[in-house]
Amino acid sequence: MKSTIGIGIDLGGTKIAGAAFDPNGMVSTKEVVYLEGKTGQQVAKKIKELIQHLLDWAGDHQRQVLRVGATVPGIYYAKSGKVWAPNIPGWDNYPLYEELADFLQDKGIDLAIDSDRAGYILGEVWKGAAQGCRDAIFLAVGTGIGAGILIDNRVLRGTQDIAGAIGWMALTDSYQAKYDRCGCFEYHASGPGMAGLASHSFGRQMTTKELFDAYQTGDERAKEVIHQAIQMWGKATANLVSLFNPEKIIFGGGVFGPAVAFLEDIFQEAKKWAQPISIDLVSFEASKFGSEAGLYGAGYLSIKQPQKPQKPQKQQQQQQQQQHDNFLQL
Repeated sequence: MKSTIGIGIDLGGTKIAGAAFDPNGMVSTKEVVYLEGKTGQQVAKKIKELIQHLLDWAGDHQRQVLRVGATVPGIYYAKSGKVWAPNIPGWDNYPLYEELADFLQDKGIDLAIDSDRAGYILGEVWKGAAQGCRDAIFLAVGTGIGAGILIDNRVLRGTQDIAGAIGWMALTDSYQAKYDRCGCFEYHASGPGMAGLASHSFGRQMTTKELFDAYQTGDERAKEVIHQAIQMWGKATANLVSLFNPEKIIFGGGVFGPAVAFLEDIFQEAKKWAQPISIDLVSFEASKFGSEAGLYGAGYLSIKQPQKPQKPQKQQQQQQQQQHDNFLQL
């Protein structure tokens, strides 16, 4: 008799990761496919190719796949099954659920999709640093900034599934037009944001890795950029602590990574601003999964029974499309 598994697919701005999961965790090796500038339906085609590869693996290993779980960057609209992913051209309102469901239907395999930030916190609660928590937050800092927020053992989603888009958190004294596309917090303290500030300071193009390397050598310009990021991360987490009173804040994404070394500095900065009782009760910790946090979130979706999105009424679809159009005109 075949044992049952799920397939987790984690879509990022530049690559797709996938693996097979059972209730104990990952049971296959992680497979990675790079997007190499692909857009629109080309990206969906790559996702389906990776799913098929893992289905073939399951067949070779006498495993039966019951569900595919996928996490996506940006916004996943559960009512329509569509995705807004700003780092993937052509995914302004992409019908991903419909396309993948059609691919899986004749195989008798279910599908669950969620935002990457929701996946991050679900994966950490399932097998990671937030196990046993009912109130926890995953702060993801990489190409963008987002937060997966778990309140009373439920993911906070908001009226249009946009809750947790904290890259738009206002953390400076005055608004600047350059915040229009990604938000104040993300502009200053994401990976590209820090690299941009470093490039301006050094007078040449810098990557985030080069910035952290320069910090290790004691370069004062690198120290200043990272100090500013620590202040931003501290203020943001202070706001999260004061608003939600979590047990833990888990730090992950590509920047954390090397920025895990600054968790104590971030905590001390947050302590200046946060509600004093709440900040003394919260723990700041690194993600257990590192770069695989989104993949474990997708694995969780593939194993746990989700609710399928319901098709929205035509009026809801039109309203959602108008919201996209208004944003894209900025």
